[in-house]
Amino acid sequence: MTVSADDENTRAGSDVSAVAVVGLGYVGSCLAASLAELGLRVTGVDVDAGLVEELNEGRCRFKEDRLADLIGRTVAAGRLRATTDHAEAAGADVVLVTVGTPVRDDGSLADGQLRAACSALAGHLRPGQLLVVKSTVPPGTTRDVVLPLLERPGLRVGADLRLAFVPERLAEGTALHELRTIPVVVGGADAGSARDAAAFWRRTFGVETIMMDSLEAAEIVKLADNWWIDLNIALANELARFCSLFGVDVLDVIAAANTIPKGTGRVNILLPSVGVGGSCLTKDPWMVHAEAARRGLDITTAAAGRAVNAAMPGHTAQMIVGELVAAGKDPSAARIAVLGLAFKNDTGDLRETPAREVVETLAKAGADVRLHDPLVDPAAAEHMFGLCPVESLREAVRDADCVAILAFHREFRGVDFGAMPVAPSCLLVDGRAYLPKEKISALCEQGFRYRAIGRPACPA
Repeated sequence: MTVSADDENTRAGSDVSAVAVVGLGYVGSCLAASLAELGLRVTGVDVDAGLVEELNEGRCRFKEDRLADLIGRTVAAGRLRATTDHAEAAGADVVLVTVGTPVRDDGSLADGQLRAACSALAGHLRPGQLLVVKSTVPPGTTRDVVLPLLERPGLRVGADLRLAFVPERLAEGTALHELRTIPVVVGGADAGSARDAAAFWRRTFGVETIMMDSLEAAEIVKLADNWWIDLNIALANELARFCSLFGVDVLDVIAAANTIPKGTGRVNILLPSVGVGGSCLTKDPWMVHAEAARRGLDITTAAAGRAVNAAMPGHTAQMIVGELVAAGKDPSAARIAVLGLAFKNDTGDLRETPAREVVETLAKAGADVRLHDPLVDPAAAEHMFGLCPVESLREAVRDADCVAILAFHREFRGVDFGAMPVAPSCLLVDGRAYLPKEKISALCEQGFRYRAIGRPACPA
């Protein structure tokens, strides 16, 4: 597939009509459904037969705004289908690889899924196709691992097959919008591969493309993004704990600090919380650390950020226990309602959620812990936490000595906690709600005690 500069702004359909998406996890499903919505014929490929069956029935297991509806409509229209057969990718003009890339205990890439997908594809690829890797990997992986697996006699990368790396940069909860708005970073095995990959993204989603000089440069961009985010949150978390020493509201400090111009923008300290979770921020800094160590470089900031953020769930649980004791309540006899089990607000994703350690620590202290989250799958939550979530928020908080908000979903934002049937002098722990001061004052007047990471408690 060759695209001239004159064609840059052409919409989908000029010379790409069929796309294969290999790996139908969260990213792959969002991409597949969005491309099908644009009118392309999309074949999803995954080794999970259950996931394939669900998609072909128009069902979606991922909690993402509008995704279920999009999958249902595009499957019904015949533009999206799924299979376990990698040979189906032979009919596509563009093949997108979005398989999982977890890390081992030492932070190095566990590349089994990536190798398996590329090996399964290799015998079915044909001249003229464009293959794009979107799975997050250490620099050098696309060139040193993927490329050799794809090439065979008569199919050389660059001459016959285009190969590019385009990092996934979506945030859960806003992914479908971001596919059409966030600039796309492109690195190619050669200039033609980079050009064709950039043209594909411009033609389909109409987004700005940022061309990098190499595959490795594009691979590093995603790692740099998540390295920065994790380290920035670590700064916010330690700043919050520092502010607590002086009874200062960390949100006031951050708001004021972020007004100073710096470089081409402003200082941008993010917000503290009960911890960092999800499939990216918890592993990508370790991927940087491990790859640097393999090449003789000691990266200290990636490990430091991970250590700070990994400690926050334990800190939060101990804060709850300490507050209960200070109020004269025995933690082993306390009832604690945990609202929001997902790793962040407005998602149902439980992967690496910091809520897990908070709940485990409170349970070990002997507390009667009740769970409620309207977005997570109840069976998945019960499997992870060993407790069946309570369906009703009102029942979850009934007679609670503490209500801990660990993910502040939209469904919680209109709740009148003052009208909830909690125990007298209930402790409200604000883990991600960032309640305004007037709301905190009102809750304190209603008899609640309030605690948050780096924010003052109710006045004595």
